[in-house]
Amino acid sequence: MRRIKGWRIWAAAFALFALVPVGTGSAAATLEEVPYPIDSSNQAGWWSPLDTYGTGLEYAYMAYNAPGSTAGTHKVYIARRDGTGAWSNIPVMNGTNVAEFIDDNGHNQPSIARDGSGRFHVFASMHDNTWRYFRSDTVGGAPQEHAADMPDPTMKVTYPVLATAPNGDLYLMARIGKDTAGKRDAHLFRWDNANSTWSQIAVVATTLNRSVYPDDLVFDSNGDLHILFEWAHFAASPLRHQLSYLKYSPSTGTFSKANGTVVSAPVTLSTADIVQPLAATEAYVQSGSDPGGPGVQSAKMTVDSANNPIIAYRYREEGSTTFSVKQAAYGAAGWQLQTVYDATETRAAIDVTWTGTEARIYYVKYSGTDRAYAAVNAGGTWTATSIAPGKPIERLAVKRNAKNVDILYLVDIANLKLYYGRNP
Repeated sequence: MRRIKGWRIWAAAFALFALVPVGTGSAAATLEEVPYPIDSSNQAGWWSPLDTYGTGLEYAYMAYNAPGSTAGTHKVYIARRDGTGAWSNIPVMNGTNVAEFIDDNGHNQPSIARDGSGRFHVFASMHDNTWRYFRSDTVGGAPQEHAADMPDPTMKVTYPVLATAPNGDLYLMARIGKDTAGKRDAHLFRWDNANSTWSQIAVVATTLNRSVYPDDLVFDSNGDLHILFEWAHFAASPLRHQLSYLKYSPSTGTFSKANGTVVSAPVTLSTADIVQPLAATEAYVQSGSDPGGPGVQSAKMTVDSANNPIIAYRYREEGSTTFSVKQAAYGAAGWQLQTVYDATETRAAIDVTWTGTEARIYYVKYSGTDRAYAAVNAGGTWTATSIAPGKPIERLAVKRNAKNVDILYLVDIANLKLYYGRNP
């Protein structure tokens, strides 16, 4: 026991020493290297690999891919940071072994959420696979395989994203393949925390010859769920189009656009709330690689103090060869689009938080000494601050915790390092 206690004291002291301030300006951050090795497959743009908890002793939970037992494979873990700064590594279990899967970059990264009872829920390594779902059987315990608890075990699932409701329920959006029908739809599921059961709420988006790409789920202070997704040519394409928004009210079971217009689920391209319309030369193209031309690639969302959605996304404009960083904010005048950054190419890594007074948009430059940035709009001009100087960050996720601090999940693929960060 003395050795364990001593280790905790040392770990807490090390954490405080390692939290070195970086950057300048309105978005100065502190970073700390997570003390566990990551796998090179730990990279995605759509995932939700980060959750937080607590207003006193706060916690961060970072789901990640660790090196597998052989080359080309990975194992799934949760790096847990407690309120003292001490780390523990929680395995995601498949029977008596740590869950292990074949690498499939951009598709099989884990998403995590903590329910109102303190149990972890992890969805991992699904690229048109049946459910690979893991849940803690005890509060804070190592997740165990629970795929049989999901609706319809024959579903082929890709791109799971998660959010925890104010009442402790969980909501999951994922793309479900229906290749024989010529489409891949977005489905919405709910974890009833009181009864410990999953159910399907609805198919939320579908269009013939189109595939839906889930982006994000965000709850507001009213308990309404904000939903964000993109469309591509069926069956798949790295270049997507017509970024779309939808709101779901669990209290009434209704779906609506940002302006309050009620719509029937599933929405189609003719009924969806289109945030980024097609440009004049923009067209759906089925391709295994980026065909060029205008289009969307990755998006995340938050809500402002009035519960209006604010979206950060990457969009390649007509005539451009690079993806710019954009903001779409909804207000009295409808969707208002702004360019945040367009000087150089960016990576499929983006996020956004609301500080209480302003939106803070996170993005990653494709190259350079400093790559990860946070931008805010001051006096009509977007000003960016480096949040990881000197570190070749390629992927990120951000979540604002209950103490109004942005918790950062920063991935350095080149050096196989994962960073925990704090941006007040």
